[in-house]
Amino acid sequence: MPTRIIGRTPRSSALSAARRARELQDLGDDAEVDVLVIGGGITGVGIALDAAARGLRTVLVERHDLAHGTSRFSSKLVHGGLRYLASRQIGIARESAVERHILLTRTAPHLTRALAQVVPLYDPGALGRGAYIGFGYELGDGLRRAVRTPGRVLPAPGLIGPETARGLAPAIRHEHLRGGVRGWDGQLVDDARLVVAVARTAAGYGASILTRVEAVSIDARGARLHDLVSGETLGVQARAVVNATGVWAGELDPDVRLRPSRGTHLVVPTERLGGSDVSLTVPIPGSSSRFVFTLPALHGRTYIGLTDVPVDGPMPDVAHASDDEVDQLLDVVNTVLEVPLARDDVLATYAGLRPLLAAAADDDETSDLSRRHAILESGSGVLSVVGGKLTTYRRMAEDAVDAVIRRDPSFPSHPSTTRSLPLVGAWPRARLGEIAAAPRLLRRYGAEAPYVARLAGGPGGACGVTAQELEWGVRVEGALSLDDLLDRRTRLGLVPADAADSVDAATAAFARAGVDPL
Repeated sequence: MPTRIIGRTPRSSALSAARRARELQDLGDDAEVDVLVIGGGITGVGIALDAAARGLRTVLVERHDLAHGTSRFSSKLVHGGLRYLASRQIGIARESAVERHILLTRTAPHLTRALAQVVPLYDPGALGRGAYIGFGYELGDGLRRAVRTPGRVLPAPGLIGPETARGLAPAIRHEHLRGGVRGWDGQLVDDARLVVAVARTAAGYGASILTRVEAVSIDARGARLHDLVSGETLGVQARAVVNATGVWAGELDPDVRLRPSRGTHLVVPTERLGGSDVSLTVPIPGSSSRFVFTLPALHGRTYIGLTDVPVDGPMPDVAHASDDEVDQLLDVVNTVLEVPLARDDVLATYAGLRPLLAAAADDDETSDLSRRHAILESGSGVLSVVGGKLTTYRRMAEDAVDAVIRRDPSFPSHPSTTRSLPLVGAWPRARLGEIAAAPRLLRRYGAEAPYVARLAGGPGGACGVTAQELEWGVRVEGALSLDDLLDRRTRLGLVPADAADSVDAATAAFARAGVDPL
């Protein structure tokens, strides 16, 4: 099992029910830590990793599971900032390109890949639209070159002919097709898998990652915690408390003002799109900068997204798509399909909530609000990290820990190391073929794939998910319940029928690991 070294003490990166119980016991009542992070999404685990890697004693608590909220409901893209260029947000566009480069080339090459984006062009007006969209992709490619992402990692965009367009996206309408524009961006194999990888890397540097632990109350000096498994409560003193709960930040800190929006995706069989492994990118009628796109994903599924709808009132733990959003996505993507998708083709939907900073004018469209992040200090002294997006999680975490250190001169002023710190399983992209493992395991686990394959066999889940993957989720990735395993470690829960077909296999995996699921 891979380990990280803190001083002279090796720490395993594995998360498990036993480790959770041991670290809660070690924490005890009225323990004192350097940094207490609240929230187990990508922002929270990123902060925990940055802080722990700088040598700070770090504890992260999450009332549900890792990636329970927004972080598992993204488009799974590692954006290079093209859309932000269109709205003249040059700074965040460059920041996105830099962070995409880091993920693709240094920290997570095993969890990322280049994804072709094909925009089909039809008469009338194909030439003008192609020139406009192609110019946008060229600007984005300029950012790629500026941050030195190699062309072998992300190729340059270009025009393609009708035959090539149909070969890449067989489901598109043939009549009046004049070709297309092909651009490139980064794609994650799975957003929840990135969250778990960051959390485990943080654990390897000594951070305590405690799921099913709720922060009942917080202030600048610590928090009162409630263990939702045992029912016990304990107090933790902290030199810094960081609220990284996303759209729920206001529940802990009333000073935080957000303007959340909901982004919805559909899940359809990839075979309905001709088995395509590219992102079919379709302009939304009446908009020059917004698109609906298809995203090839795990388990023979393709996601179609995405909407941008303002959300008011209390934030649910899990958001749900509206019928109008489903219709909107189908209507747009069907404008370029030979055989339109119907409601019956939609296997499932999912929706995520974005923690956007409130604009000065309440009537601004949420799609136009900046994705820039901010570190806010409340009157109580709690730091809240809001805004941002998945691609830039590492920079958000670095800025948050920098803010922690600036406030307390007694903290060691070590700079962040996460720019060059590989996540668990990372391996150079050009050498991934050296790892003796099945392609499926290699893409999901990288250098750890052989360890996964060596686990004992048993019943597998739906969609080819192996018994070893299920058991690894319990033994190493901290799954405490069947939902953890199916919804977030394997993503089988996105389609209810797949989850139902996998319950027995998931239960057997817990039994082999010697753990009783919650």
